[in-house]
Amino acid sequence: MVRFVYNVGQNLLIFLLWPVILLFVTAKAKYRFRCWARCGFGLRGKCGSRAGVGQRFWIHALSVGELSSVVSLVKALRKAYPEATLLLSTTSTAGALYARKRLSASVDAFIAFPYDHVLIVRYFLALIRPQLFIQVETDFWPNVLAEVSRLRVPSFLVNGRVSEAAFRRYRKYPSLFLPLFNSFSCLGMQTVADVKRMEELGVPGRKIRMPGNLKIDAAMPGLYDHTSEIESPFSSGRLLVIGSTHPGEEEELAPALCSIKVTCPGSRFILAPRDIGRGQEIVNILARHGLQASLRSKSLTVDPKVDCLVLDSMGELVHYYQLADIAFVGGSLKPFGGHNPLEPVAFGTPVLFGSHMEDFADICEEMLAEECAVQVDGAEMFATQACALLKNSDRRKELGQAGLDYIIKRQGVTERHLRLIEQLLHGQFG
Repeated sequence: MVRFVYNVGQNLLIFLLWPVILLFVTAKAKYRFRCWARCGFGLRGKCGSRAGVGQRFWIHALSVGELSSVVSLVKALRKAYPEATLLLSTTSTAGALYARKRLSASVDAFIAFPYDHVLIVRYFLALIRPQLFIQVETDFWPNVLAEVSRLRVPSFLVNGRVSEAAFRRYRKYPSLFLPLFNSFSCLGMQTVADVKRMEELGVPGRKIRMPGNLKIDAAMPGLYDHTSEIESPFSSGRLLVIGSTHPGEEEELAPALCSIKVTCPGSRFILAPRDIGRGQEIVNILARHGLQASLRSKSLTVDPKVDCLVLDSMGELVHYYQLADIAFVGGSLKPFGGHNPLEPVAFGTPVLFGSHMEDFADICEEMLAEECAVQVDGAEMFATQACALLKNSDRRKELGQAGLDYIIKRQGVTERHLRLIEQLLHGQFG
């Protein structure tokens, strides 16, 4: 009944608002160039590759964050099923660019994720003909999941997580969300807490497994190509890399960086905003606080007088994490949920993050308990802790090694996912 109302309402809105929708799509380039693909135009040619050979897997990841966690699994699928056709869909333009950069050797075709209209979804499924649908973390759509289930195609949620905020929302509207989760053949959750929350929502226990967090395996340096070719843009000084910042955080961080520069002379900074289109804006913010910055898009090497390199480039942050003496994970000074702290940790780089790491709460709790990360409450504390680490090489080594030990102890997540996939393909799950 809920899906019926959803589809009727959807068609009604399209009928009434199609001129507005058309104008909106035409006016914005990021939608103009992807809307036709999301309707299925050009899909037939892409789905024809390796026709009739082996299994066909449809893997969907919303954007860069979800893709970064599934890199290890996609590469493992290619190795385990060399004759299979792997089709990877993304929703965002940034995700599509990242996917092509990181997974072009493993994926047969990159496609846009369909709009969740039942006719469009059926058209996609008729051309893709998957033997398995793999959904990464989030981006649940009623028609996609219902149509996959109707065709009796096994569906697998990988790296599933349920934050406290999401759990409250799901529990408040069970008639909306429970059918989505029940559509999956298997829900692969990251932690015990995620499993318990799914069970409390009413999902049958036979559908739920806990293979772990794919970000553990995805963080290992061997997965990143050409990391050894990256050189520091600075000729000297200790390097602090600040990753994935959001609007408002740079204003708080700039005075802290000035303090670090004074307390730890010779310190240099690399700052990577989550939105690479904000590069010049951040250069201006730093300049207002007396810091000289340059954009990565203009030059890889920087003038000796430059304090900070701003990464307005896609997919390079992880490579610079390996060069850092210490790293700070952005999106955590303000309530943005944080970002993946495992990427710098995997290189043995000491990591700091703020108090807002809700999207990675379980990982951060474990890391803090095992003393392989430092949490700071605000920019002032960040400056104090960063200086303490920059001045103490023994403490940096100790913290970095503890981080590596944390990851090594938890490896094998990809293999556990592969075993579940094997069971799903052969009807042995449940």
